[in-house]
Amino acid sequence: MTEHPTIHRPDQSEVWCPPLPPLVAGGLARPRIGIAGISIESSTFSPHISGAEAFTVRRGAELLAYYPFLDEGQELRNAAEWVPLMHARSLPGGAVDPALYGAFRDEIVAQIRNAGPLDALFFDIHGAMSVVGMQDAEGDLARHAREALGDAALVSASMDLHGNVSFELLENVDLITCYRMAPHEDAMNTKERAVFNLLARLRAATGADVQLRRPLKAWVPVPVLLPGEKTSTRIEPAKGLYEEIPAVAGLDGVLDASIWIGYAWADEPRCQAYVVVTGDDGNVVRRESERLARLFWDARRDFSFVAETATLDEGIEAAIAPGAPRPYFLSDTGDNPTAGGAGDVTWTLARLLDSKALAAADVRLVHASIFDAGAVAQAVAAGVGGAVDLEAGARVDNNAHGPVRLRGTVYSITEGDPTAGTQAVIQVGNVFAILTERRKPFHHISDFSQLGLDPAEFEVIVVKIGYLEPELFAAAAGWKLALTPGGVDQDLLRLGHSHLAGGVFPFTDDGATPALAAVVHRR
Repeated sequence: MTEHPTIHRPDQSEVWCPPLPPLVAGGLARPRIGIAGISIESSTFSPHISGAEAFTVRRGAELLAYYPFLDEGQELRNAAEWVPLMHARSLPGGAVDPALYGAFRDEIVAQIRNAGPLDALFFDIHGAMSVVGMQDAEGDLARHAREALGDAALVSASMDLHGNVSFELLENVDLITCYRMAPHEDAMNTKERAVFNLLARLRAATGADVQLRRPLKAWVPVPVLLPGEKTSTRIEPAKGLYEEIPAVAGLDGVLDASIWIGYAWADEPRCQAYVVVTGDDGNVVRRESERLARLFWDARRDFSFVAETATLDEGIEAAIAPGAPRPYFLSDTGDNPTAGGAGDVTWTLARLLDSKALAAADVRLVHASIFDAGAVAQAVAAGVGGAVDLEAGARVDNNAHGPVRLRGTVYSITEGDPTAGTQAVIQVGNVFAILTERRKPFHHISDFSQLGLDPAEFEVIVVKIGYLEPELFAAAAGWKLALTPGGVDQDLLRLGHSHLAGGVFPFTDDGATPALAAVVHRR
C-alpha cells in the first residue's frame, strides 16, 4: 500500500507530506519543473466581466514563494529545480475578458518555450474559468501548454473540486487532483499533493520507456450538477463520499483519486460532476472510479443545503425573533462573490431597508457588502459622522434591483484594504451597510472588526456568501441560507441553462440510469 499526503489540515500554513520515495535507477534526481496556471471561478450568469483589475499575477520568486511547501529547506523544494513561470489568480467573478485570457495564455506559452527544457509542469488551475466566447477555457489552456512543453514532459494539475474535467483537459495532463473539503480548508494541501505525486513519478524507474512515468487515468463524467451549498463536505452525503477517497488512493496500483462536484453557475457542456482515479493497475482504477461514480449518482437526491434555507423575509423574521441566538447570520446566497456573483446586487439590502419589522426590532444589523467606488467617495467626502444621501450598487448587476438609496450617517471610513480599497460604513437606522471601493468577500472576523464592527456586538449579520467560511461558521449562533437572486442563484432551474450536456440531474430527471463507464486513458 502506498502512503499519500491525504491529511485534511485546516491550518494551511503548515506543510505536510510523507517523505518522497527513494530515487530509482532511471528516475530523475533533480528534474526541472515549471509552475504556471490561471485560477478563477466564473459565473456566466453574472454580467460582471473579469478584467486585469481582478487578477493577481505572480512570476519568478514571488510565484515560488506562494507555495509554503516549496520554501527553502523543504524536501519538495530540494527535490527539483523549480522554474516559476507565471500564474494569474482572481477572486471568483464573471467570465474573463477574452483578450486578457489570450494575453495570459500566450505569456504562459512563451514562458514555457523560453524556459529551456522542462521535465514537468505543475499546472495550478481552478477548473471553472469561463471566458467570453469559449466553452472550455482550461482545456484550451492545457492544450496550448502541452504543445509548448512537448510530449515528453509530465503535467500535474491541481484543481478546485468545483472545477470541471473535460476530456480535452484530461488528455493534456498526466496527473490530476482536487480539493477534498468544502469549504476548501485543504487548498494548499491539495497543491502539495499534486507536486508530491509529480515528483514521485519523476523519481520512479522507467527503463527505456519514459511513458511508464505516466499513470493510467480512469475518467467518469457523472451527470449531476449541484450548487456548492448542497455539497458541503461538512454534511452527508458529500461527507461520506469524500471520506472514501483516501482509502481508494491508498490501494495498490492507485496513485490518486478525486471527485469533482463541478461548477453550477456556468452554462457550458463540461459543467457536471467527475471522478478520476489514476494509477498503474488498469483494472483497479477502472473499478474504483466507476464505484465512486455510482455512489455519487445513487446519492444525487440526498444532497441538501448545508443550512436551513428561507426566503429573505423568513430569514429576517427568524433573525429578529425574541430569543433568537446571537449573532444570527443570514447568507445572501444569490450574490456570493466567492462563487462568481458580481458583489453589487442590491436586492437584499433594499429589502432590509424597507422592512418595517426590522426597523421596529431592537436589533442592530450589518450588511456586507456592496462595492461602489463612487458611493464610497461620497461617504469619504462627508466624513465620519457626516450625513449622506447617496445611491450605491447595481452598477454591474442590476437585473434584480437598481441602485439602493442610503440616507444616513457615515459610521466609519477605513482605507488601505488590499482587496477592498477604501471602505465606508453607512448607518441607516439600525442597519449598518458596508460599502467597498472594490469587490471583496467577507470571510473573517477581522473583515468586520477593522471597520469598527464587532460581530459579537451585533444581533444580525447579513453577508454575501453561501456556506459560512470557518471563522464565521464558528461565530454564528444562528444561521439561515436566504435564497436570494443574483448571478449565483441557488435555484439553478430558474437561471436558464441551455448548453449543458444531455441528461444532467436535476435539469433532466427522466428516470434514466447513465452507464457511468470509465474511459481509461494514458497520453
